[in-house]
Amino acid sequence: MTQPQKEGILLVNKPRGKTSFYLVKTLRHLTGIKKIGHAGTLDPFATGVMVMLIGRDFTKLSNQFLNSDKEYLARLKLGFTTDSYDCDGVIVKGSDTVPTEEEVLNVIAKFNGEIMQTPPMYSAKKVGGKKLYELARKGIEIERVPQKVELTTTFIEYEYPYLTFQCACTKGTYIRALANDMGKDLGCGAYIEELTRLRSGNFYLEDCVDYNTLSLTNFEYEHHLIEGPWKLSQNLKISKPAQSPSH
Repeated sequence: MTQPQKEGILLVNKPRGKTSFYLVKTLRHLTGIKKIGHAGTLDPFATGVMVMLIGRDFTKLSNQFLNSDKEYLARLKLGFTTDSYDCDGVIVKGSDTVPTEEEVLNVIAKFNGEIMQTPPMYSAKKVGGKKLYELARKGIEIERVPQKVELTTTFIEYEYPYLTFQCACTKGTYIRALANDMGKDLGCGAYIEELTRLRSGNFYLEDCVDYNTLSLTNFEYEHHLIEGPWKLSQNLKISKPAQSPSH
């Protein structure tokens, strides 16, 4: 009698250059299970935590995971703007303006707490039944309704033209849009050169299986599954930036 394949959550570190759906196809082949999804896509150029949901009992919980907050490490290239706000896009504008570190710190400070963010045209968000990126590829730009998101953004490093920051954010935040908005405020433009998802809800990068190990002949995915429900009910709220003590 054939042993049923195990279901559960598998944390995978997505490599640069692979789509999120490519991981789904890889795991279907590896596990023999067709019903596989994930808890939030990553752009092809991005790396980091992909929460892969294996089996019907777990894919039906996808909304719980999609609603969880995320955390990213982003490296921006200043001086240029692209149509997609990232390194895969076409450069549409350049600038010789070189912001000071003080200006950079002031701009990053603005992107903390609750903000209104306009979704980028190059996104899977639907407006009138059409995905925005489908319109963008036809050269069509439409009005988008700004959405309220909550951020905790931390400066890491700045050496022109590169700026690195870390950002914890609530559902629906576009880090590409954040990069574009920072570039506008700095007066020089910016796009994302590198992006790593460090955390998705309670799941961290250090707990992920490296993608390359999935193709090893002796890799047994069952040994890396999270099967229990103890992580499913936890939905972290982002912590607000610390308030300065009043004097």
